[in-house]
Amino acid sequence: MLTTFRSHLMKRLPCAASLKRRPRSSGLVVKSSSSRRSSAPYLSARIFCLRDDADMLSEALLCFGADSTSMDAQDDHQVDNEVCITSTFPISKDVQHCISSAADSVGLKNIPNYHVERQDHTDWIKATQDSFYPVEVKEGLWIVPQWKTSPDPQAINIVLNPGLAFGTGEHPTTKLCLLLLHNLIKGGEYFLDYGTGSGILAIAALKFGAVVSVGFDIDPQAITSARYNAALNDIGPENLLLRLVPNKNDIDMLGGFPSEAPGLKDLNDQQVLTEMEKYDIVIANILLNPLLDLADKIVSYAKPGAVVGLSGIILEQIPSIVERYSPLLDGIVVSKMDDWACISGYKRKI
Repeated sequence: MLTTFRSHLMKRLPCAASLKRRPRSSGLVVKSSSSRRSSAPYLSARIFCLRDDADMLSEALLCFGADSTSMDAQDDHQVDNEVCITSTFPISKDVQHCISSAADSVGLKNIPNYHVERQDHTDWIKATQDSFYPVEVKEGLWIVPQWKTSPDPQAINIVLNPGLAFGTGEHPTTKLCLLLLHNLIKGGEYFLDYGTGSGILAIAALKFGAVVSVGFDIDPQAITSARYNAALNDIGPENLLLRLVPNKNDIDMLGGFPSEAPGLKDLNDQQVLTEMEKYDIVIANILLNPLLDLADKIVSYAKPGAVVGLSGIILEQIPSIVERYSPLLDGIVVSKMDDWACISGYKRKI
């Protein structure tokens, strides 16, 4: 995600965008983007939206500054098709701006009704950790929280701290991207994770046999998270290259990097593949609008004949993506899981 990543990011990201939190049938789904200090007060917002919009809005809130979201079971004060999302924010966060930006990013016509309260500290870290447990993406492939033990030590185990950035492996779009990667990688590939978040896809690609993974993000926290998660999996910077791409608003008028941009230090930029180099596989697990707006840019990173995967979209958005990418990709295939989709195809050879 090379323009406004925080406004475009979802893998997810969406975000994205995994470790199995409490099943949806329990009436509570917890999602977290960062670990809160247990002593700090915070803001809690109850946001009311249509059930069909809840998943996407919940993911978007994380991209625009929420620390966590949870979807509660319907109560007596809600209409039949309404869901309450409880979202927590840092005490200094502009909650109204976050909610309005999130709503706009997923195409809602109106800002949802919401109510904000200040909350005293709680054992937030423990509560977050208790909400995650290992999930088997497919036979022999597990996503395991850092504080849990893998049910199958002989499997491919991707160990994550799921509280640092979007991309814990639970979301259907992340699973779809993992399955796509697992089927594609034969060994020796160069892989680009366009909007890396927690680094889960970049890490998985290496475990599947890729020789190099490159992750882009505009969020310094995502770069920190991906680097931390790579270390948990014994993956070093010689194989996982991470690049902080500044938000266009953070770039000076000459188009260069600001010297004091947070997170740019120690990124070993000279070791990262240049933007014009090509990759064997490119995956962007983000949102509909950035997938549409950045289509040419996303595909430009792929070698001719390379596979490009696109996710972070719901089923009714499939036609828009197929129409936009049909001039760029051949052999387009759609994979579905629950209400979400992943679209892939081969970059056209000129």
